[in-house]
Amino acid sequence: MRLMIAEDSTLLREGLVRLLVEEGHEVLGAFGDAGGLLEEVGSRRPDVVVLDIRMPPTHTDEGLRAAVEIRERWPEVGVLVLSQHIERNYAVQLLASHAQRVGYLLKDRVAQVEEFLDALERIQAGGAALDPEVVRQLVIRTTHSDPLARLTPRERSVLEALAQGHTNAAIAQKLHISVSAVEKNLNTIFEKLELSHTTGYSRRILAVLRYLES
Repeated sequence: MRLMIAEDSTLLREGLVRLLVEEGHEVLGAFGDAGGLLEEVGSRRPDVVVLDIRMPPTHTDEGLRAAVEIRERWPEVGVLVLSQHIERNYAVQLLASHAQRVGYLLKDRVAQVEEFLDALERIQAGGAALDPEVVRQLVIRTTHSDPLARLTPRERSVLEALAQGHTNAAIAQKLHISVSAVEKNLNTIFEKLELSHTTGYSRRILAVLRYLES
């Protein structure tokens, strides 16, 4: 695939370039700030952009704002945001803008090459990729007012896998259950989250957002 990278750490930026090139991908550009990236995305239209959340000049949310802008202006371009730490509000904001062709991973995940490359492939294919650790920490935050409290452990496991961006077949393989069992659990989840009357892929996105916002 054709990619662009924005990361202010020279070591990580060059490491990503080398990794992706070795895997047979084309890196169209690597930038140390979000401004330079945005100038090139519009003209070159990569398949996926990989960028850090915190970049110059303020090192707050420049990367996140750039990711949201890319999704709004060029929705056909996938975005994979990297973060040093779990920042739940950023994950929700990123997915709420457009929950297709988008991902949020911790930087440590890059070292797990297969998972990182799998996330890129899912995003390029039109899906989403949410870091398993982000999902894992969210799933333990349950209160009496939490709509997810009504889910069974199996349903929560299915929703956790869904939030990571897996297809039904991948969820079945991950949880060692049949695809029909995954579909049955998803239908129950949609019922319990009051999404049963919503149709299409958006219902899966809404379920993930409901999950993140709980």
